[in-house]
Amino acid sequence: MNEALRRAMADARLTDHQLAERCGVDIKTVGRWITQAGRVPRARHRWAACEALGEDEAVLWPETARKAVKLGPDREIVSVYPYRSGCPASLWRSLITNATEDLTFAGYTNYFLWLEQARFGTALRRKAAQGCRIRFLVGDPDSDLTRARERDEAVPLTLSTRIRVTLAELEKIKAQPGIEARFSGGHAHLSVFRFDDDMIVTPLLTHRVGHDAPTLHLRRRQNDGLFDRFASHVVELWESGSPVWQGGTHGQA
Repeated sequence: MNEALRRAMADARLTDHQLAERCGVDIKTVGRWITQAGRVPRARHRWAACEALGEDEAVLWPETARKAVKLGPDREIVSVYPYRSGCPASLWRSLITNATEDLTFAGYTNYFLWLEQARFGTALRRKAAQGCRIRFLVGDPDSDLTRARERDEAVPLTLSTRIRVTLAELEKIKAQPGIEARFSGGHAHLSVFRFDDDMIVTPLLTHRVGHDAPTLHLRRRQNDGLFDRFASHVVELWESGSPVWQGGTHGQA
């Protein structure tokens, strides 16, 4: 029995039939994936299943990962998506749910999180109450940099409006100890989202909004690798940022 696959399907609320449709295979094939522990699907079917379930191939079929262990500097790259919108919402949910120590959202607006993650504010309160440190870095909606980026994006839902939506949502949960927010302009063209030792990074392209940005899913595997480089970048921004709420104190970086 492939317990990891069975649990992932239960968490994603996908039946055998639904997963079979997503992967383009017969329902009996999915049944064999579940019941026959040593059975490994073809690569394209594994990738389709991982995308549908928001899980890593190394979790669902660890033997394939062992056969393709990366030893180079790219070993921290778990997945690559040409567009952030192609990164499954279930992956974000899984990363948020599984984090226990550090949740850092360093997107310039972070607006999409409130749209795509059901009861996001409630989840953040719960994580903070459990001892997880939660930090938000956002752009200043009234800054010259924000106005310049708005002209560059040229979309009806302006950057400042999206930032203010996030600020309004954060206002509702700011009383919960462990949740902090700061303004920073240093990440205007690079968003970094940290979930303990996992990270999603989106370098923004000119004239493009965030959901059009290429996206990397990283997992820390070494010292001073890709993960640590981006993490240091966020620490630097956090230390130089200014509190969103007047009278707020700077948290530990």
